[in-house]
Amino acid sequence: LTVGAPPSNCAEIKGRFWERGKNGKYFCLHGTARPAWVIAILASVLIFTTVVDVLGNLLVIISVFRNRKLRNAGNVFVVSLAFADLVVAFYPYPLVLYALFHDGWALGNTQCMVSGFLMGLSVIGSIFNITGIAVNRYCYICHSFSYSRLYSYRNTLLFVALIWVLTIVAIVPNFFVGSLRYDPRVYSCTFAQNVSSSYTVAVVVVHFLVPIAVVTFCYLRIWILVIQVRRKVKTDDSPRLRPSDLRNFITMFVVFVLFAICWAPLNLIGLAVAIDPTRVGPHIPEWLFVVSYFMAYFNSCLNAIIYGLLNRNFRNEYKRIVTSVWVTRLFVTETSRAATDGRSMRSKQSPPPLNNNESVRDRANKE
Repeated sequence: LTVGAPPSNCAEIKGRFWERGKNGKYFCLHGTARPAWVIAILASVLIFTTVVDVLGNLLVIISVFRNRKLRNAGNVFVVSLAFADLVVAFYPYPLVLYALFHDGWALGNTQCMVSGFLMGLSVIGSIFNITGIAVNRYCYICHSFSYSRLYSYRNTLLFVALIWVLTIVAIVPNFFVGSLRYDPRVYSCTFAQNVSSSYTVAVVVVHFLVPIAVVTFCYLRIWILVIQVRRKVKTDDSPRLRPSDLRNFITMFVVFVLFAICWAPLNLIGLAVAIDPTRVGPHIPEWLFVVSYFMAYFNSCLNAIIYGLLNRNFRNEYKRIVTSVWVTRLFVTETSRAATDGRSMRSKQSPPPLNNNESVRDRANKE
């Protein structure tokens, strides 16, 4: 324990870190010593996640930019989600790796706050964008008559901007509560679940449970419609699903399910500890907490893989980009050509609303 100023030896002594308490005192605390093989596994997982995160999400963004078939309102949210995943790969993850290899935080409090802020920006931005995607798919499939009006080019950009404004607003209270701290168990500056029980409960409910409930409602209604269409319960005057609509829906549904699987353990642990810290907290194994955190980290690299596996347009564009990268001149030419056609996105938003006597299949035949 050191008071008055940050202890200089904390950055030098292996397995230690420092933080400033609410009373203004600085604490030099010991980290948890782990075997070398554990460090190697954690570092390997994070390196793989970072590399695939960067390459995959850049492919997603470039694919939407280059391919006219991918330029639609729904994929604007996909690009926004890819950006949220890229945020952690460019800054927080490399700092976590640095702390892993040095067995403690040695980069100072400012870097810790910035890293924690960007980590929160990515996490909350991801769940809010996934919610935006679910609402978009719900409106497109279940309310196709009003979809074009709701998701015009201007409105779509406003919705994405609103998502990021809400994301920043959701992170700001952490600075007043003091919940962004270095956690030696996961070698990262992140949200500290034990700072305030009531605040932790509010975070889990607002940032995870409520969005999950909204997404579940949207996808449940879509599944009901899909079942009705398959069983021919809907009348001939009602809109029908094209195979491409169903494939796109399944792709985004899988993105949501994997996000929920990867983030549920960490959020449920935080909720359980916050509700009864004295009884539950001591009984949470450290390995379970670490595994839940690295599962959450791993999610940031999965979306681009899912798009490639389940969406033919993304898969084909991935192949074209990777192939053209080997011929630099071809890549630059095609990308420049796509830039000149960027304004076509304004007119490529979504299929026009159907008339009562016109089905989606009839419209597809016309096209």
